[in-house]
Amino acid sequence: MAEWFRRKTEKIKTFDKREIAEGMWLKCPQCQEVVYRNMLEENYFICTNCTHHFRINSDNYIQLLLDNNDYEEIAAKVQSADPLQFQATKKYTDQLQAAKEKTGNLDAVKTLKGEIHGIPVVLAIMDFSFIGGSMGSVVGEKISQAIDRAEKDHLPLVIITASGGARMQEGAYSLMQMAKISSKLAKYSDSGGLYITVLTDPTTGGTTASFAMLGDIILAEPNALIGFAGARVIKQTIGEDLPEGFQRAEFLLEKGFVDHIVNRHDLKKILADLFFFFNFGGNNHADKPDTDSTGGISSDNNPGLEI
Repeated sequence: MAEWFRRKTEKIKTFDKREIAEGMWLKCPQCQEVVYRNMLEENYFICTNCTHHFRINSDNYIQLLLDNNDYEEIAAKVQSADPLQFQATKKYTDQLQAAKEKTGNLDAVKTLKGEIHGIPVVLAIMDFSFIGGSMGSVVGEKISQAIDRAEKDHLPLVIITASGGARMQEGAYSLMQMAKISSKLAKYSDSGGLYITVLTDPTTGGTTASFAMLGDIILAEPNALIGFAGARVIKQTIGEDLPEGFQRAEFLLEKGFVDHIVNRHDLKKILADLFFFFNFGGNNHADKPDTDSTGGISSDNNPGLEI
């Protein structure tokens, strides 16, 4: 394309057709910058212009966190049934099949055992791309088995949340998972376990109302949407205007619902530092965590996290 035809204003960009193969460019929803997909992948799907954190799937988090991408999957073959024979515009069984084909996963969470900086850990990662990360009976069962494994092996437990809430296609079966997981976590806590949650965009509904907010340490990604009901529903219920951004991670940090906001670049190191701080590091963690003068654990780019 001739250089004289290229537009050079900041707001309008012109690309050669050879540069715009489908899916190769993504527009950042926060700053509207058009970003090359390969650059995003190399940067953990963080916008290179404004640091907006794009949503990523469970496989991306595995690659980000686990040493050598090596792990043992827990309850790998558990799959959803259709106990209510649910059917709306589409059968529930058809929805499940479509989600499996789209994501390559059997349900909305992956549970596994691996190592983070040489420290063994049990990890549960929710995936919003599987029917909105909705919490059904399989999510409850897989997370419950992960908690049991962490208790049995005396390992720290990390749950990365991304969910639209309970899965309505399973009715009360879905709601029961809130109590099931919470009771398992109480037992794990009584045994001396360390439970850390990482809230990502979005974490809403029954997930927020149960295990997402029960962590001993609650971390969140920047600007993550975190809440129970939607803003419109809340406003209609209480009849008052709501503060700007009241369901975002930064607002919840200010009000004490979240302990620390962690950039994706720093998440692996922060988790390893916390394991070591709470005596789950053993002898495998080669480098002791950096601490600031207040005793808070700090990463390269983040202020200290006071314990």
